[in-house]
Amino acid sequence: MNEKQSKIFDLEDRTLQFAVDVRKFTENLPKTMANQEDSRQLVRSSGSVGANYIEANEALGKKDFLMRIKISRKEAKESRYWLKLLRIGENPALLAVKESLIQESTELMNIFGAIFRKSE
Repeated sequence: MNEKQSKIFDLEDRTLQFAVDVRKFTENLPKTMANQEDSRQLVRSSGSVGANYIEANEALGKKDFLMRIKISRKEAKESRYWLKLLRIGENPALLAVKESLIQESTELMNIFGAIFRKSE
């Protein structure tokens, strides 16, 4: 198993890698008006996942922490939505990356949901 295939266990690193991978993916999409608009939304939400997690780690209290974790989960869910909307054409390599990113956004949603439930 190479480094790219192994899971990153540090959540700050993992969310950063997700945002980086999303940016690389969007650079290779067909340049349609819909893809350009949806890509912008995807880039924003994918970066927000990790940014809010970092904020949660610096939270002023439990209530602040829980709110940031909920936002991270929401942004991961939103990222998955935008990924599903993007059109990739007939490119099997892009399809594989898209599916991998959808899987990662789902896993991040589940992780943040579990953190929230255990922290309540």
